[in-house]
Order: sequence, then structure tokens, then C-alpha cells
Amino acid sequence: MPPMVLIVEDDALMRSFLSTVLQEDGYRIVEAADGREGLRKLEGADFDLVITDLRMPGLSGLDLLKQTRKEKPEPRWIIITAYGSISSAVEAMKAGAADYLTKPFRDPEELRHVVRRVLREAETEQRISLLSEELGKQFPPVEMIFMGESMKAIQQMVQEVAPTTASVLISGASGTGKELVARVIHQLSPRKDKPFVAVHCAALSESLLESELFGHERGAFTGAVSTRKGRFELADGGTIFLDEVGEVSPAVQVKLLRVLQERELERVGGARSIPVDLRIISATNKDLKVEEAAGRFREDLYYRLNVFPLHLPSLTERREAIVPLTEFFADKFSRTLSKKISGIAPEAQSLLLQYPWPGNIRELQNVIERAVILAGGQIEPRHLNLEFPAESPPAGEGLLQTSEREIIRKVLVEVGGNRRQAAEKLGISLRTLQYRIKEYGL
Repeated sequence: MPPMVLIVEDDALMRSFLSTVLQEDGYRIVEAADGREGLRKLEGADFDLVITDLRMPGLSGLDLLKQTRKEKPEPRWIIITAYGSISSAVEAMKAGAADYLTKPFRDPEELRHVVRRVLREAETEQRISLLSEELGKQFPPVEMIFMGESMKAIQQMVQEVAPTTASVLISGASGTGKELVARVIHQLSPRKDKPFVAVHCAALSESLLESELFGHERGAFTGAVSTRKGRFELADGGTIFLDEVGEVSPAVQVKLLRVLQERELERVGGARSIPVDLRIISATNKDLKVEEAAGRFREDLYYRLNVFPLHLPSLTERREAIVPLTEFFADKFSRTLSKKISGIAPEAQSLLLQYPWPGNIRELQNVIERAVILAGGQIEPRHLNLEFPAESPPAGEGLLQTSEREIIRKVLVEVGGNRRQAAEKLGISLRTLQYRIKEYGL
């Protein structure tokens, strides 16, 4: 159903102009001649967008915005103001308006452009909210996935590429959340109601992967007792996610290239071309440019997959997400394992922040699952079983190191200087503790 727009404008000629332009674009329009009538309309129906003049007798557009800002569902707002009242429009933006327009308009297209953009942003936010609810029980909320400065640019790029059909190549170390980002792209795309099919290429041999991707005809090989559709056909209309695409053999790369170029495939043992309409998102923890230079990955396939590259930073590059992710996983596993966890001790949080996390988010999840199993209330350092590299101090400088020094000193005092007991209580190895004692001069 087309978006419903409320136009609140005391100037009849301007109100008619706004209504006519937007009706031509297919929007459902409701008009109000002043702020008080606009308030009554807002109380009686749910609108996707409100376009209101800023200065009106009785109830101004800004007052109308402030009075109805907490209503749910909350519409988007565009404020119309005279050229000389920009400061008032800025105040309206601070109060929650999405944008403003100055009158007189240069042409109707200016109005159309702003309305389309504001409604598009609202739809994207709604999809992200729905995606958070859909994935929330299994995965971290979407806003947590993109937490931290290093992920803000990634989130923006995801929102830009999602509505397109471009192939996306997601790179990053193992455990950084590549599949989850691929799912977000799918859910924000026009294909969201179609299948999302994931294939983990490194887990299958060449022959099995070929059959898994392209399907096979009956009798194509021993054991092929019936015709079977492959993952590409199952993903038709939707998205296929090729995880660890750098592990695909040269023979399968050739067939994969054909799907990308021709949008058709042949099943193993078949001669019939089968058209497919899908989007390909791939992921790798390898540098495919290096693989291509070494002759292990086709150059033409690399460029076909790498139309829109995304690189996910490691967990140590987004440390502000560690504690929120820890709390999410602790809550998740306490529910699934029927354990009562009262929180994470500050000493445990300090260690989590300093640990280098070579396995990234996946490792953090595994560590917290184990900790929930062991903990009887609060998660403490001894429940984490973190093994810091002996050859180098844990990540983190300044405040983090000072905090760790004080934690170790406090624990040593509590156990009367018994290093073995202190290491057990801290959840680190005796060797790591001895390294810390020497480093911190304890």
C-alpha cells in the first residue's frame, strides 16, 4: 500500500500544490488547514510522513511535532519554512524532524526528492528493526553488530549496496561475522522474502561442492539415484552466500564464473541450461588478490565477485563491542542452558577487554558459553579460561594495563601470594601470571 502523507499547511494554495505533486507520485494524501486540525488527524490515523509548515496561527508546526513525537507508530516529519527562518528549521531537526524545505520551492522535483529520501530512510530503519527482532534470539542485534567507529562506515555501505543487485565480497578474519552481515544485506534488499542459501565451501570436497552448488541428474555418478537441485537453484529469486570462496577449486571456479556471467547453469551429468535469478554474496578470510597473483584464483572470477568489497575489522579493532556482546551471549546461554547468571564481574570484563581474540566474535561466543556453564552466579575471571600469549602482553594500553595490574595485585593478596591459586582465580595460566608479575614489578 502506498505511504500515507499528512499535509498541514494554512496557505490553501501551497497546500494544494503539495497535495497535487505527491498524489501524482502515488502517495495517499490527507490535508489539514492548520496545526490543531493536523493534531486531530494525527490522533485519528497512522501516517508514514507529515509535511507541515513551521509558522501557522494557533499551533505551530514545531509545537505540533513536539506534541506528537512520542506517538507510536511515529511518522517521519518534513518542516516547511521561509528562507529567512532557517534557525527555526534547525530547531525542528533537533526536535526530531527528518528534513526541512525552504519556500518558495525551486521546482516540484525538489519536493519529490526529499520525500522519497525520507521515506526510503524510514523503510530502511524499519527493516533493520524487524531484522533485529528476527535474528535477535540467535544472533546479536543488528545495532550491536555495527557498534563502534570502525563499523559505522561498514553499516553505511551495507545500506547503500543492499537495494542493488551488485555482487558483494566480504573479507575479514574468521569469526568476524561475515555471514551475519550477508544476512543483513539480504534482509535489506528487495529479495528479502526469497531464500537466503548459505554454502560453506571449505567444508566440502571438490566433487561434493560441485554437486551441492549445481545439483545433479539421476545417474550422474554412483549414488545419484534421483535428480537433485543444487543450492543455486534453491536460491533462485533470492541470495546465495558462498562462505570461504577462496577454497573453491579451479574446476568449480570455471562453472561459478559461468553462473555469474550468463545467469544459467548445468547440473552435474546434465546438458540442459537452467536459468537462475539470484544475488551472489561471497566471503573469504584470504587475500584473493594474492591468491589470484599466485594462480590459485581466476582473475576474471575475482573481479566478478568483487564488484562491491566490504572488509570487516577484527574484534580487537572494535573493543567497544566486547562488553555488550559478552552480555548478549551471557543472557542467551543462561536462557538456553537454564542457568541464572547475575552479570559479569569487573575483573572478568577487564580481561575480556585485554584478550587479543584471535577467533574474534565466534571465539568470544564460545568462551562465554563455557563460562555460563561453569558460573553459579556472576561470571568471574576463573570461568573464562583465557590463555594470553606468553611472548607478548595482552592487547590494551594505559588504563587497561593499570586495571589489570591492580586486579592481579588484589588477587595475590587475597590468596596470600600463592601464584597457582591466583592464576586459577584469574582464569589464566601460571606461566601467563608469572609473566605479568615480572612485567608489572609485583
